[in-house]
Amino acid sequence: MKVLITGGCGFIGTNLIRYILKNKPDWNIVNVDLLTYAGNLENTAGLEEAYPGRYTFVRADIADREAMASLFAKHSFDLVLNLAAESHVDRSIEDAGVFIRTNVMGVQVLLDASLRYRVGRFLHVSTDEVYGSLGKDGRFTEDLPLAPNSPYSASKAAADLLVRSYVKTFDFNAVITRCSNNYGPYQFPEKLIPLMVLNAYRDRELPVYGDGKNVRDWIYVDDHCRGIVMVAEKGVHGEAYNMGGDAEKENIQIVRNILNSLGKTEGLIRYVKDRPGHDFRYAMDFSKIESTLGWKPLINFEEGIEKTIRWYLNNKPWWEKILSGDYKNYYERMYAGR
Repeated sequence: MKVLITGGCGFIGTNLIRYILKNKPDWNIVNVDLLTYAGNLENTAGLEEAYPGRYTFVRADIADREAMASLFAKHSFDLVLNLAAESHVDRSIEDAGVFIRTNVMGVQVLLDASLRYRVGRFLHVSTDEVYGSLGKDGRFTEDLPLAPNSPYSASKAAADLLVRSYVKTFDFNAVITRCSNNYGPYQFPEKLIPLMVLNAYRDRELPVYGDGKNVRDWIYVDDHCRGIVMVAEKGVHGEAYNMGGDAEKENIQIVRNILNSLGKTEGLIRYVKDRPGHDFRYAMDFSKIESTLGWKPLINFEEGIEKTIRWYLNNKPWWEKILSGDYKNYYERMYAGR
């Protein structure tokens, strides 16, 4: 089985590649990543040597039609797993254009290449944010209308609709997964959990949007990766599948959990001006994938967050390189003066 994974040097892509190489010995992977700010080639260092003949890296832009045509012609992929995306809401508020290029135009290029070169199956990794925001009750189900509230989630919803259109127009064999907030190793430190872990570890302020009461459903990244593979293998043509961790937490709960784990005081917390259009709550109903494919999360939040914190503490050189680069300027733009 020849598998293309796009965005494989990002957080979820890195973990997915490692999961597949370990658990699917008959799957050979080509990883395509443009290595923008959140794509880190060090995430996959040593995989070529550890899995000879099974892993290849190609630096390319999924929105580059000629590059994708050449890649698809060369490799004859059986399966495409599309994880390449610009994914941080705050950055989409700063500049939506790059999100449209990668998350919409890039998906269209991949769909066209997959059609032309007769890829057996296309799996598009989406997000719970395409559904919009929930009140205090209820959960997102796959039959809800898409109602995105940020430029990022709008770009992901547009990609979902493109995939659907190729299924309906061309009878293209595609499936969609939509997942709640991931956490775990290799996550870029602009996202909530690694940001708070690293700031707390270094005795720096922990910036919390608004009153910290926004709720997210958290899933450990390995559970998500297992679900992606399961949908790729067994998902029904044209269907979308929700995944969640069954672990709803207020943001402030996460922050306090991290402080407690690291033995730090709540005096490090600083409440900052809320994000524009900040969705109040996400929660996923994953009964469809549980009843049809047998998937459910296996790692509870208490276990997962401790594994995650320990990973960051044990991999200081990895995040020190990131924090010494352009991320510093971005961090200042986001939180200075709030």
